[in-house]
Amino acid sequence: MNEPILNIVIGGEAGQGLVTIGQLLSKSLVRSGYHLAVTQSYQSRIRGGHNTFAIRVSRAEVEAPQDAIDLLIALNEETVNLHLAELSARGLVVADAGVKPSLDRWLAVPYAELGSGRALNIIALGVAGALLGLDPGLVEGAVDAFFGHKHPDAAAENQKALSQTYAWCQGKYMDAFQLPRPEAGKRRVVMNGNEAIAMGALSAGVKLCSFYPMTPSTSVPLTLAAQAGRMGLVVEQAEDEIAAINMALGASYAGAPSMVSTSGGGFALMVEGVSLSGMTETPIVIVVAQRPGPATGLPTRTAQQDLEMVLHAGHGEFPRAIYAPGTIEECFHLTRKAFFTAQKSQTPVFILTDQFLADSYRAVKPFEVESLEAVRPAENVQPVALPYQRYALTESGVSPRLIPGLSPHLVVADSDEHTEDGHLTEDLAVAVAMNDKRRRKERVLRQEVVAPTYVGADDAEVLFVCWGSLRGAVFEASSRLAAEKNRKTGVLHFAQVWPLEPSQFLNRLERARTVVAVEGNASGQLARLIRRETGFHISGRVNRYDGLPMTADFILSSLAAV
Repeated sequence: MNEPILNIVIGGEAGQGLVTIGQLLSKSLVRSGYHLAVTQSYQSRIRGGHNTFAIRVSRAEVEAPQDAIDLLIALNEETVNLHLAELSARGLVVADAGVKPSLDRWLAVPYAELGSGRALNIIALGVAGALLGLDPGLVEGAVDAFFGHKHPDAAAENQKALSQTYAWCQGKYMDAFQLPRPEAGKRRVVMNGNEAIAMGALSAGVKLCSFYPMTPSTSVPLTLAAQAGRMGLVVEQAEDEIAAINMALGASYAGAPSMVSTSGGGFALMVEGVSLSGMTETPIVIVVAQRPGPATGLPTRTAQQDLEMVLHAGHGEFPRAIYAPGTIEECFHLTRKAFFTAQKSQTPVFILTDQFLADSYRAVKPFEVESLEAVRPAENVQPVALPYQRYALTESGVSPRLIPGLSPHLVVADSDEHTEDGHLTEDLAVAVAMNDKRRRKERVLRQEVVAPTYVGADDAEVLFVCWGSLRGAVFEASSRLAAEKNRKTGVLHFAQVWPLEPSQFLNRLERARTVVAVEGNASGQLARLIRRETGFHISGRVNRYDGLPMTADFILSSLAAV
């Protein structure tokens, strides 16, 4: 049985408090037992500019955004003008009484009568809560927890505004938007992708995160900074991205598990440091939160345009791994895996996310962290042959790693080509041997490859291929196509996009009648990579590169061209 789903969009200008409304409403819904998926759309401005906070909510799991709007909470007239055409058949506009109605389903709210000007966002929250049938005490508790009790007068004003708003809403569209009551279940928390990446890094034992602020990656180090004192790590805002990655490499060389967080433009400045990691065989985790480019592009929008850049970043040849989480849970677990993979292979490891996933709140079960181990570079060293050689030629390509100052042995490293003991060399035969040694670590990485997730019929007529944050939208599109058109469908989702292990997925591609790659870029970067590695050409393409998140509606409407 399909569960009802509501799509609530709060719109207004930056500075009007719409994010506050959205976060409080999200927490209230989750505490009531519902699932949700949040999509934030905002302009690159401190104040002004049209922004939205969309909440798609249901009793069942929700993983993707939706185009049609069921409940539009407009904090200004511009929001009405921009989104009126997007209303669903049951759509309702909630706006100030001073905005002239333009359709029948319109709720004019007398904000000035229900509270002071500074309580506007609390009144809007109260209207949404009342229409959705949320317990007023629960909403009030979320407000108190959000604002704290430092200002008793403001807290009392908020409570009064909520109470008056709930009373005013009685009997107004009360039956139209109340979802079925969820069954009592386990406690869940509201978390977005960047927060989950930060939590995964903490659980893996990160000791240094260096960064230069760049949307949409900045909330990763900010989340870490909030826990730095309690968890014993350093979060450092460097003067630029070049300094950030070199600082992290220095800390990693000294034995501190380290990471950097950036976006495409910032990562472009880090590329020489990526090569330094490859040559010195120093582990590092690099989070690249994608946004549309080139150059500054659309700094607050979403994209999947940096896969090829990250895959080929850095001069010379050396191995790497690239993860692309598609859920909040994968953000946590793949970040942990990235730290262990980097330590095991002594290579740079990447996490590719994007603005949509970075800012998308979901209801997730609290992660069980008590039994999780952290990486400990200084404790994982086997007895070494003497004299110690940092770059000893080994069958796996991974050399024994000692931390400088934590053993009686001299540790020598060099960014030039070097001998086994770490000293610079011009011997070309040694250069070949060292290059071969580093590339043998690809076998280590291949042993750790996360297989793509497959969901659907074994004999799929239409097989969708996707990666990263598009997972939810593609799963929904596949399910709808199967139900509405009676088609056998399947989805192959890649949460790791390099290395690729064809034995894990090629037979799926070859058996399907039609294969469609769904990507957030114009060129089909994963599809091209699959063809390069397997020879299989994916002819069907659904590409979105307008900066907006992928939706099931967009995919299904694009299939006619395929």
